[in-house]
Amino acid sequence: MLQRGATIGLLGGGQLGRMLAEAAARLGFSVIVVDPNGDCPAARFSDLYIAAAYDDLDALDRLAALCDVVTFEFENIDLGALEHLSGKVPVHPDAWALRVTQDRLTEKTFLRETGIETVDFHAIDGAPQLAMALADMGGRGILKTRRFGYDGKGQIRFGGDSDPTPEEAWDAIGGAPAILEALAGFDCEISVIVTRGRNGETHEFEPARNDHEGGILARSTVPCGLDSIVMADAMEKTRALASRLRYVGTLALEFFVMEDGRLIGNEIAPRVHNSGHWTEAACSVSQFEQHIRAISGWPLAESYRHSDCVMTNLIGDEIGALPGWAADGAVRVHDYGKRETRPGRKMGHVTRLVPR
Repeated sequence: MLQRGATIGLLGGGQLGRMLAEAAARLGFSVIVVDPNGDCPAARFSDLYIAAAYDDLDALDRLAALCDVVTFEFENIDLGALEHLSGKVPVHPDAWALRVTQDRLTEKTFLRETGIETVDFHAIDGAPQLAMALADMGGRGILKTRRFGYDGKGQIRFGGDSDPTPEEAWDAIGGAPAILEALAGFDCEISVIVTRGRNGETHEFEPARNDHEGGILARSTVPCGLDSIVMADAMEKTRALASRLRYVGTLALEFFVMEDGRLIGNEIAPRVHNSGHWTEAACSVSQFEQHIRAISGWPLAESYRHSDCVMTNLIGDEIGALPGWAADGAVRVHDYGKRETRPGRKMGHVTRLVPR
């Protein structure tokens, strides 16, 4: 168990890193951030900032020498670099969890092996293979790069009137290894945030109902409005996933909820997650603090939800409406402090609270 004044290393300095750094500071820890962007949001909340690429081994060696434990805020980190770092300092989550979740094909296979149903899928390594897989799926599906895609990036949907040819689609994703997933006619999407400690102790937050716009999460609503049996099933499946991964820290599992209540596992996020931002405002202990507790060997808190809520992302120019949101005393606002506003960029979020 880390003691007060211990140092946590953080790979990644975006908004998730910033919120993790804030949580760590409240518990009495120092934070060192590694990020190639010299003006990243988390740098302003850290005790030391190292400007370096995530695969810069000299920078990672420096980080290891200064820290008691290291974590990361997003999964697009070079696996070899993380394994190098793991040989010098404890890293949570570990490299194996990252290996499983970085690749969509490996991830889907792992979910099925854990007993979590998924949509049908095919590995795609070229245009001819894509053509055969589309024929097998009746011309409908979503082509996704196996690695490095998020917020709808690196994805092509088939099943409309103006679909690209397999050759055009393959060129559009740069010929990267891909996966074709069947379309799921789901009723809604939910996600469950779970934290697992070093000793195997777990804590799950109840599912949030997620609404997307343009491939980007727009809102998360709690309570999600589903039957208690479906909610309990989602939390149990997420807990089983964390256990099988031997995971330490916070992760998210997204589900499609079918009309009959069946749960289809969609994606694993091996980190704190956008759909869990509501916990920062509506719970006694947030997903961020639970993550810091877990990687530090501290006991997890019995966090409880004190309010119903709707968390809304502020994308691009929507951040300009922040003063208006702040005028409402029932709304908690969070500006990520990003200097540049761009279309599709998450700039902040707001959470409207209704006491239970």
